[in-house]
Amino acid sequence: MPTRIKLIDGQFSLVEDPYTHVSDDQDLPRGDLIISLTRFQNEGERLLSEGRAVGVRLEPAEEVEVLAYDLARLAVVAVAFPKFNDGRGYTAARLLRERYDFKGEIRAVGDVLREQAGFMVRVGIDAFEPADGSTPEQWAHAAHRQRHV
Repeated sequence: MPTRIKLIDGQFSLVEDPYTHVSDDQDLPRGDLIISLTRFQNEGERLLSEGRAVGVRLEPAEEVEVLAYDLARLAVVAVAFPKFNDGRGYTAARLLRERYDFKGEIRAVGDVLREQAGFMVRVGIDAFEPADGSTPEQWAHAAHRQRHV
């Protein structure tokens, strides 16, 4: 089973990932899924009615507001960072936590680097799929290095 780094009670930990990322052209496997916003809009109701835990991958050009009425039913919002210097994911995460009071997991996916850890935690991101293979210890060190920025 794949893993991700998760912030749990202020500690960065390596945990198993129960979700399968599924692209729009793939068949849906059994189990819990992370799918695109487009696929969620087309198939989300059915998947949720099957009792699956469903997450949505939110791309930078997609607006959080589109998910507003469905957030209570989502387990994860995977915020995409296609390039490390694309900051739109930070705005999406902050809106999810502060405006929409999203209680589920906000996961950073894509070109996610530990140097961004402090900024990501500050906007409410609590799970990470690091692009650089870094460890939870490295993430903790990076997150605490930027406390006063």
